[in-house]
Formats: sequence, C-alpha cells, structure tokens
Amino acid sequence: MAREFDVVVIGGGPGGYVAAIKAAQAGKSVAIVESRKLGGTCLHRGCIPTKALLKAAHVYQTAKQSATYGVETGDVTFNMERAQTYKRDLVAGLEKGIEHLMKQGKIEVFRGKASILGPSIFSPQPGTVSVEDESGESELILPNQLIIATGSIPRELPGLPFDHKRILNSDDLLNFETLPESIAIVGGGVIGVEWASMLVDLDVNVTLIEVGNRLLPLEDKAVSREVERLLKKRGVRVKKSVTVDAERTLIHENAVELAVGEEMLQVDCVLVSVGRVANTEDLGLQNTSIVVENGIIQVDSQYRTKERHIFAIGDCIGKLQLAHVASAEGVKAVETILGLEPTPLDYALIPRCVYSVPEVASVGLTEEAAKEAGHDVKTGTYRFNGLGKARIEGQADGFVKLISDKETDDLLGVHIVGPKATELITEGGLALVLNATAWEMGQLVHPHPALSEAFQEAALAVDGLPIHA
Repeated sequence: MAREFDVVVIGGGPGGYVAAIKAAQAGKSVAIVESRKLGGTCLHRGCIPTKALLKAAHVYQTAKQSATYGVETGDVTFNMERAQTYKRDLVAGLEKGIEHLMKQGKIEVFRGKASILGPSIFSPQPGTVSVEDESGESELILPNQLIIATGSIPRELPGLPFDHKRILNSDDLLNFETLPESIAIVGGGVIGVEWASMLVDLDVNVTLIEVGNRLLPLEDKAVSREVERLLKKRGVRVKKSVTVDAERTLIHENAVELAVGEEMLQVDCVLVSVGRVANTEDLGLQNTSIVVENGIIQVDSQYRTKERHIFAIGDCIGKLQLAHVASAEGVKAVETILGLEPTPLDYALIPRCVYSVPEVASVGLTEEAAKEAGHDVKTGTYRFNGLGKARIEGQADGFVKLISDKETDDLLGVHIVGPKATELITEGGLALVLNATAWEMGQLVHPHPALSEAFQEAALAVDGLPIHA
C-alpha cells in the first residue's frame, strides 16, 4: 500500500530540503526522496567542499607571505591529505545539521532512487513515486503535491568522456589526495576560474582554456578583463578563442596530450568544466504530461509543470544554477502550494558569485546588457587600491563598478572584483531591490577603514564626484 504525504520532494539538495522545511513549517506532512546524501551537490560536490579547499589554498598563500606582516614561519608546505580531512569534517558537520532539521520538522527521508509512475490503482493522476533502495526493494509514496529538485551533473566534452583518472570533472578533483603537477582546465566560466585560482595557489601549473573570447562571459567585460589579468599575474596560462580537438587528443597512462587549436599541450590531467546538465533522465517523466526541452523541465513562473500538482525547481529547470536560487525557488513553489500567490522571483536581483582570488560578484545588468536593453548609461568605478583597508588586507586589486540610467538615475547593475566581493555584493543587491539611485548610495556614510567604502566612492564617481580619486 502506498504511503500518503501532503508534499513529496525528489532531491535533498538546497532546493529540495528548503522546500521540505517550508512545507513542514506550514503543518504539511512531508517526505524527501534522496538517492545519495542530504545536502545535494552544493554540500557534497560543489559550493561547500570547493570553498573549503579554496580557503585552504588561501591560508597556504597567506602563510607563505606572512613575513610581510612580521610573522616568520620558516618553510611552508601544503598537505593535501590534511586539507581533505578538513574538508570532509566540515561537510559531515553540515550534513548532520540538515539531518537534524529533517527530524525537527518531522520530515521523513526515503533513501533510494525515485521514479514517477503514471496513473494507477493508487491515483488516477500521474505522480505516485516509487523508491528503490540499494537492495532493490521498492516502496510507493503517494503525494498530494510533488516537487522535483533533482539538480544537475557535470557536462562531458564531446569526444572526451570522463574516465575519472585523466579526463576529470569537478567531482573527481575534489577527492584528490595528491595534487597534479600540471592541469588543463577546459572552460573559463565560474567553475573553471575558481579551480584555476585554487590550483595555481597550490603551486600547480595551470592552463585555462576558453572557447569564447573572454573568461566569465556572463560578467561585465571590465570584470572579465580584470580577472584574466590577475590570473595571468599569478601564473595561470590563459588561452581564449580556441577549441579542444578530441580526435587529436592522446590519453596516456600518466599524462594527456591535449590538442588545443594548433598546439599539443602535455599535462598530467584535464578538468572539463563546460557547464552542467539537468538531472532528468530515468525519472519517469515520460509517464506524465510534463514538458521537457533539451533535458530541461519546463515550468511557469510559479514552478508548476504541465501537471498542476507537480512542481520543479533548481538546476533541473535550467535557470540560474546556484544553490541560493534553488532555495528561493523552493520557497516560492511551496508558497504556491499553500495558496499564497507569491510574487514571481526576479532573477535580475539575484547575486552571482565567483569565489576565486580575487572574488567576483555581481547583481543586475552588465553595461553591455543595459545598453542592449535601450538604456543610456553612466558608470562609476572605484579601485580597491585607493582604500586603506584593502591595502592592510594585502588585497588591493580589483574594483567596484556601478551602472546607472542617465535619464532616471536608477541603479541598473553592481559589479565587484576584489576582496570579499561575495560579501559586499549584498549592499548592491539591496540597493537594486529598493530601486535606489547611485546618488542615494553615495549619501550613506560608510565606516572607515572598510572595504565597503568602495561603494560610496563608485557611487559618487557615477556623477564624476569621487572624493579619493
């Protein structure tokens, strides 16, 4: 006999478990189906473990440069095995936290692979979920409302499938106990730039390859240029506007000869970071009227599929593939289930972050996008090297750039490349939510010394009136 729940969520990542908690808080009976571990890609194979290793690399570099601050440590070495232990302990602690939240919310967790069934004796409409555990035993769950939050997996490069030894995805690299001497990273987006930044800090010889004409192609062009300049300054070799020829590439036992344009690049291994693919295969979607295009589940502004009782959120719907976006979508979907008629999520107001050195963060329109949208723009930029706090921190590269509409003075976009950018961006995001102008941002008295002073100076620079420039 099928067990019944008000809300069933397939996927226990940041979209799924947040949606489950939101539904449980409203008094609904809730179940989560998860084939791996609670926390999903973000906790186990993405956001958290990568940032843990980025922190380890940053501490290593800080220790190497500590004599600048009068701290003499002698020879400094990096122990990857110890760093991995730190990462695993951190992840395990956060996983326990999520498990506690499930118990606190009386959310039942089913461990196994979920399949959505068509109409049956249990329900005249599709949506009954079959859960198959590791032993092959199956259990049926009957949801009143179903939320699909199955996430995504790394995309393979055509002709170069992952062998998890020489041709790697980010999951593989996260579990390295020893570092390669050299690596080629194919893909100059967020994942590629973060790994390039981390590995060069760990003394790996890094070549970053991008098929387009700039790194971080979704960011403002000024940001892309600055990131490339600083990566090169730190020793990363950057190759743009080139493609990898899989047919000419040779994979050996201990190395790879990667055909990049006309060059044969010999490296220990290759990290493929060319995006992620929605995880919608073998889910049983063919048993429903749900529309899937190019592997992406199609939803309306409230995340409802063609089956009105089935919703989808997170990476599997092909919007911004970010953990905080999935969580926000999960909340909106549950609010719809509760009949609250929530305001649709405004994706233009969601911060985008890159945790490289220096960090990158943005919200709103780039200068190019603003012009394409018909705005007559004015911009203000202030570099961190003008700030005492940035110099104290030893991180004076980068800038804050604000984009405004000349006619209305409305703020259109905020872009940061520099220290603590992923923390600072919230001020810019709040300004956009409140429909602030650059002038209004410039009127806020910022503390001194502080990195946030760059906002005040950039805001004043929009009208050509910066104080410290």
